[in-house]
Amino acid sequence: MDGGQYNPRTVEEVFRDFKGRRTGLIKALTTDVEDFYQQCDPEKENLCLYGLPNELWEVNLPAEEVPPELPEPALGINFARDGMQEKDWLSLVAVHSDAWLLSTAFYFGSRFGFDKADRKRLFNMINDLPTVFEVVTGAEKKQQKEKSSVSNHSINKSKSNSKSVREGFITQRSYFIGYN
Repeated sequence: MDGGQYNPRTVEEVFRDFKGRRTGLIKALTTDVEDFYQQCDPEKENLCLYGLPNELWEVNLPAEEVPPELPEPALGINFARDGMQEKDWLSLVAVHSDAWLLSTAFYFGSRFGFDKADRKRLFNMINDLPTVFEVVTGAEKKQQKEKSSVSNHSINKSKSNSKSVREGFITQRSYFIGYN
């Protein structure tokens, strides 16, 4: 399920592993969605979606060893497939994929003794990327549009308000000094 016995040991290596797995999951849930849908046959046993460090993905049974080498992704994703609308099912798998990606990255961080600064740096690197859910649902694009319109509105608003804020400050200052 892991694409070999690759064990990242530095923050940069863990982040690269995270990005590769994330890319694989995004491919499964967007560009390869028909193939992914077919592999998630509800007639099969409990299946999991794995993102691999080499940017590939696979649908497979969970690891047989307990506890597994790595955290396991959501189990039984195939059972909900036919009971939900496809976009809702893909969104659900995406949310669980995000949780799995984070748990896998921080599993490596714990295993190799990342200190507080390294964990924070890893989190910030991860947090700078949109989540799988945001990419799959298009929420990432909506947020980018909202941010740009909010920042444009804020810039325009601050330009028009800067004069009135200055005037208000001068008025308040005059009042306290006794120039009213």
